[in-house]
Amino acid sequence: MTQIQRPLPQPTKITQPYWDAAKEQRLVIQECSHCHSRQFYPREFCLCCLSDDIKWIESSGKGTVYTYTINRRAANPAMNDLVPYVVAAIDLDEGVRMLANVVDSPINAVRIGSRVQVCFEKLSEDITLPQFRLES
Repeated sequence: MTQIQRPLPQPTKITQPYWDAAKEQRLVIQECSHCHSRQFYPREFCLCCLSDDIKWIESSGKGTVYTYTINRRAANPAMNDLVPYVVAAIDLDEGVRMLANVVDSPINAVRIGSRVQVCFEKLSEDITLPQFRLES
């Protein structure tokens, strides 16, 4: 029987630096060189001032769970073996919010306000996925 492949993110010209950093186990976000606002997900321009002078900065990888849900039904057949799993909105200490899974942690220990630290899951030679785990 053929194993179903998990869908992988498809990097674009805009997101490639994010995926390159993740492959090196670094979490990066964008910062505007003009107004210094930060943003995630990657874009071609600053959401605050519309400048296209955007740079990538390294995140500490630490944050707080803003909200979360426990998925008990797989999003697709390739994820059947992963249920139940936590999907959370994480407020990074750098001031941006991102969605990610909370892994390697007891599901019943995840709470709004829980402190988390980034970890990385290698999905393929090209894609490493930033995830989070509860801080010890």
